[in-house]
Amino acid sequence: MCGILAVLGCSDDSQAKRVRVLELSRRLKHRGPDWSGLYQHGDCYLAHQRLAIIDPASGDQPLFNEDETIVVTVNGEIYNHEELRKSLIGHKFKTGSDCDVIAHLYEEHGENFVDMLDGMFSFVLLDTRDNTYIAARDAIGITPLYIGWGLDGSVWISSELKGLNDDCEHFQSFPPGHLYSSKTGGFRRWYNPPWFSEAIPSTPYDPLVLRRAFENAVIKRLMTDVPFGVLLSGGLDSSLVASITARHLSGTKAAKQWGAQLHSFCVGLEGSPDLKAAREVADYLGTVHHEFHFTVQDGIDAIEDVIYHIETYDVTTIRASTPMFLMSRKIKSLGVKMVISGEGSDEIFGGYLYFHKAPNKEEFHRETCRKIKALHQYDCLRANKSTSAWGLETRVPFLDKEFINVAMSIDPEAKMINMEQKRIEKWILRRAFEDEDHPYLPKHILYRQKEQFSDGVGYSWIDGLKAHAELHVTDKMMLNAVHIFPHNTPVTKEAYYYRMIFERFFPQNPAKLTVPGGASIACSTEKAIEWDASWSKNLDPSGRAALGVHNDAYKQNAGPVATANLGANIIDNVPRMMDIATPGLVIQS
Repeated sequence: MCGILAVLGCSDDSQAKRVRVLELSRRLKHRGPDWSGLYQHGDCYLAHQRLAIIDPASGDQPLFNEDETIVVTVNGEIYNHEELRKSLIGHKFKTGSDCDVIAHLYEEHGENFVDMLDGMFSFVLLDTRDNTYIAARDAIGITPLYIGWGLDGSVWISSELKGLNDDCEHFQSFPPGHLYSSKTGGFRRWYNPPWFSEAIPSTPYDPLVLRRAFENAVIKRLMTDVPFGVLLSGGLDSSLVASITARHLSGTKAAKQWGAQLHSFCVGLEGSPDLKAAREVADYLGTVHHEFHFTVQDGIDAIEDVIYHIETYDVTTIRASTPMFLMSRKIKSLGVKMVISGEGSDEIFGGYLYFHKAPNKEEFHRETCRKIKALHQYDCLRANKSTSAWGLETRVPFLDKEFINVAMSIDPEAKMINMEQKRIEKWILRRAFEDEDHPYLPKHILYRQKEQFSDGVGYSWIDGLKAHAELHVTDKMMLNAVHIFPHNTPVTKEAYYYRMIFERFFPQNPAKLTVPGGASIACSTEKAIEWDASWSKNLDPSGRAALGVHNDAYKQNAGPVATANLGANIIDNVPRMMDIATPGLVIQS
């Protein structure tokens, strides 16, 4: 992951403005510690902080077309760049960077090329011939992006909030799957898949079609010129990512450069569910496994840094981001720059435990659509920013465009949880990777119950966070919460504590509006709380709040204070954040 910052049409081409842009760009340096670049054309500035993954020697940015009239600053990976290069007949490329194709595609197709890109990306492109520009963000919002407007008429675009919040009158999250054009002064959605309308699909479930689609998604993400690994929590999603990566690593360019033995990574409190499960999967796959431990105090000490980097006050996201943040620092210290993770599976297949209560296939499918559309505010944000804080890139094959199209076209009846038929959550994914002759995973791992990452890393983690918040937030403070924080008013002391820290770093009103709100049970949307009347009395994002579903659910009357199973949730989310594969490196999730 890289960091991009663009200031466009600011009516100021002075040296002082250039210095200011450089200063703000340096706030993103953690995302790209390998190189810094700045291009200025009149009152337009394009800055870049590079994390070199493909063509480290010559792929520095900004990038240009042949005569340097088109300039691009990009954060992301374009997995089909070799095919796109072949289609651009007559074009000459100055670097081997996968992002080098973007300027040339614009020359050929104008603004209508974005859907041709297969990957995760956010970019700003400046056409100096007429001083127009476009900006775009990938389909699901895997890469973060924000847009702001200055009083002087300028438009600001940044990979993170901290790149523009001090200089813009208004700013917001750049919507995923959209393009912003200076020619129209507005957004348009370039990503228009069939599932987006939430119409109920009817394609029969074919396990081999689903298996092939996911294997292809993982294989294309083995494109790298640097050491990589996998995040492995021992849950289904990260274990499948690790298994497929281990199977297909040999023979790749990455294996020739860095070796064919995969490295895996896992984090947790001593004795947590994820550590044990990840170790078992790593032994089965033969990865070089790296197990990192943290204490509750380690996590609490990191909370302020975590909130500064992930730029949210959402409770679930902060709970899960902290172990990932701590693990990413350890991974980067080993020389690894990219990991493959399992984020997105639970949204696509209804893997969260509350889906057990979906009343019918129509509601099940609509909830998966709502969850995918919101990923950029939750798991994508966590997976990207908690790793990018240390210059580590995360790739997420479950959010591959082609794979999502296959998975979301399946009749949702096949995804429904039916315990009488022994169909647990994500049954169709588990069934797709059953192979008696060449098993991908041990059967009990393939059918392990879902644990959210913030639970899986160790249940006492969440208990410790709540106890810490109790020491810093009084009952009197909670009584005035609605007046202090009228938007997304915190209803727990833990939420109040995070909100205080967030607003110290990002005090502007638009900043608080970038964070979603609303009630949730076990990571549900607010709409899904209607599925069970008892849930409205037990609102908590932990998977253990799904009463009557989780094996270690909260006691019926105890509420979310009894968080003994917190670790399991964390572990299961960690691998999803680590969907990047590196030869010789495997991360457990």
